[in-house]
Amino acid sequence: MLESYKMTEFGFSQYETSCYMALVTHHPSNGSQLSKLSGIARSRIYDVLNTLSRKGMVFEIEQGQYVPLPPEELKKRLKSQFESNLHSFEEELEAVTTVTEYEYILTLRGHNEVMQKAVEIIGHAEQELYIRLFPPCGKILAPSINKAAARGVGIRYVCMGAMPHNFDIQIEHPESQKLIQKIGGESVDIIADKTEALVGMFELGKEDLSPFIWTRNKWFVIGNRDSLRHDFYHYFLHKIYDCNENLSIDEKNIYEFIKADE
Repeated sequence: MLESYKMTEFGFSQYETSCYMALVTHHPSNGSQLSKLSGIARSRIYDVLNTLSRKGMVFEIEQGQYVPLPPEELKKRLKSQFESNLHSFEEELEAVTTVTEYEYILTLRGHNEVMQKAVEIIGHAEQELYIRLFPPCGKILAPSINKAAARGVGIRYVCMGAMPHNFDIQIEHPESQKLIQKIGGESVDIIADKTEALVGMFELGKEDLSPFIWTRNKWFVIGNRDSLRHDFYHYFLHKIYDCNENLSIDEKNIYEFIKADE
């Protein structure tokens, strides 16, 4: 049986999906041919065709011969239907939503779930992103971060290891190579627009069990944004007092920027 799990997510039955996919593969076709192509019993295939005909997804061009709604037209129809349903849903939500100043602090678990949320937060950022990442996660999120920078989002990046220097406000955390063993894993900190935070650590050996915090709680967001700002100061102090080196012109510019970026 020909299958398309994505079509079933749009509300089509498995029989409808298999019949339509078979017809797209070979048309025009009659019921007997579609039964063989789709794996649907001949006793059921005409009921399925009648259902698809009523939905405007197949057409009988002559007696017993069927063709599909062209895939491009189906995509347009589904997109229009989705946008219409989403708009109606938004109106329903607005009508029942209770206004509150409290924001929940929610827990996420699992590497894929956390990375998906990170991509989503970065993708929705409009003004600024404070980011603190180790290289493995930095590599995964690099395309999303670069897209954010390209649309004008200010990137303030604390690299927990050697990474490409792509942004004006970017430093490498002092002694970053020792930190994984010291803290027991690889942390992820993303603060977007002073309104949203994703914070946590992939504990070594327990990456899919490690809890992460995702929230828009004002005080949590402000506190963690300041934590990242102070990592920049840590970098400056380490270079001046531990390494006995002077800040470069670029580093002085970063210092002035971070100091003013409250």
